[in-house]
Amino acid sequence: MAKAQKQNFIGGAAVLAAAVAVTKVLGAVYKIPLGNLLDKEGMAHFYVAYNIYSLLLILSTAGLPLALSRLVSQAHALGRENQKRRVFRVALAIFFAIGLVCSGAMLLFPQQLAAALHDSLAAPSIQALAPSVLCVCLISAIRGYTQGQGNMKPTAVSQIIESACKLVVGLALAWTLLRAGRPSHEAAAGAIAGVTVGSALSLAVLCLYMLRRSAQRGTDVPQSRRDIAAELLRIGVPVTVGAGGMSFITLLDQMLVMSTLQDKLGLSEGAATALYGEYTFGMTLFNLPSSFIYPITISLIPAIGAALARGDRESACSQTETAFRVTALLALPAGTGLAVLSGPILGLLYPAVPETAAAAAYHLSVLGIACIFVCLMVMTAGVLQAYGHEYIPVLSLLCGGALKVVANYLLVADPEVGIRGAAVGTLCCYVLIVLINLIAIHRLVPRRPDYFAVFCKPVLATAAMALVARGSWSLLDRLSGGSRAAVLAAIVLAVAVYVMAALLLGAIRRQDLAALPKGEKLADFLHIQR
Repeated sequence: MAKAQKQNFIGGAAVLAAAVAVTKVLGAVYKIPLGNLLDKEGMAHFYVAYNIYSLLLILSTAGLPLALSRLVSQAHALGRENQKRRVFRVALAIFFAIGLVCSGAMLLFPQQLAAALHDSLAAPSIQALAPSVLCVCLISAIRGYTQGQGNMKPTAVSQIIESACKLVVGLALAWTLLRAGRPSHEAAAGAIAGVTVGSALSLAVLCLYMLRRSAQRGTDVPQSRRDIAAELLRIGVPVTVGAGGMSFITLLDQMLVMSTLQDKLGLSEGAATALYGEYTFGMTLFNLPSSFIYPITISLIPAIGAALARGDRESACSQTETAFRVTALLALPAGTGLAVLSGPILGLLYPAVPETAAAAAYHLSVLGIACIFVCLMVMTAGVLQAYGHEYIPVLSLLCGGALKVVANYLLVADPEVGIRGAAVGTLCCYVLIVLINLIAIHRLVPRRPDYFAVFCKPVLATAAMALVARGSWSLLDRLSGGSRAAVLAAIVLAVAVYVMAALLLGAIRRQDLAALPKGEKLADFLHIQR
């Protein structure tokens, strides 16, 4: 059996998680210095463009790569080589057409898109991002094809290359433009151009991989192109509508926040942009924990699809339980840590703009709790999609998004709450989404995880970690006179306490580590016997 075929679900997730760890470190190295360079106004322009890009990108790539991965995994499990190739070619044609339309919209109408979001200075950033949508569409087709065969390495390598290029080119352009005396919105466009260059290089690497691989010929008769396209759309459209609906609501929410600050509270466009920029300073860290859950979901869907295609329901249930357990172990400490140390962490990361970092601390404290529910949303949606219930996550996302818009509009319009209401609306949104998804899993999935067993021990370990994190930082901060080393020491102590508590409580199981590279040795080193 080929090496790619031997990668199991959690092993594939580990490959992607390692890549995510590297890319997120590179992303932090990109966005954190960028925040220090651009401050809140420049970062607001950056995120206005990036939110438009994200919506078009999700509409282009959210559902179809998962559908492609699922169909390829089913054909791969049954040894249908001709079916695999035809599925990929049909998907590639669809991706190219969608990417061309979305890139064209950003390239031709940047002023109109920026004006709709009440930030006219974001137009250069929108235009700089336009080509990357087409590139990422083609990238997603190749990644979906390789992931469907259980081979996560092309995705991992291309992600790292993309992030490294974005870091080098984006920061260099932003720094050069600012040093030349250009305004912050032009520097933001320079920074965001690094995303386009990175995606183009990533696409080139994946194309080289596809050209060098040896094609295997099969004897099976593939489905017609029309039937494959219909199946891709049947699986992919509900996921796309749900994910795209959430991005659309996020974009609409941003529009409402900006317009409410200006129309209801009487702020100028510049003042509203500055306040929204404070809110975006917490978004980089808010999005970090959930990005480690996406690799688990990407591996989970084809793995469960292949197991169900073989009629192996026991394996599908076991993989689902493992995914829930790993999500709880990662999400709870990450989100809680951001919440209890929001101010110190932002002060550590943004020393050049201390006032903005201090103002953003409240947002991150609320968003830290919200990111726990984002992680659970990603996992529960993946489980439902893997079992063929694609429309449930669509419904839950739209319900949560509608609540987010209403809550944010009511709260932000209150002069005593203002921009702080945006984070509260985000928390309410994801809590509702997770509740709906969990209810659906309880009713529709044959063997549900034992939620008490999954969450009880990680919650206890997280509580111990939170107490140590806050207490040690308060003590060390006083003793050191406000040194940044106190924050780092508190984080290290908190992580150590969490790992020890999780081991003592038996929250980490040997069977989870055994599926990882060198997992048996790691389990022996940690003395985990069960």
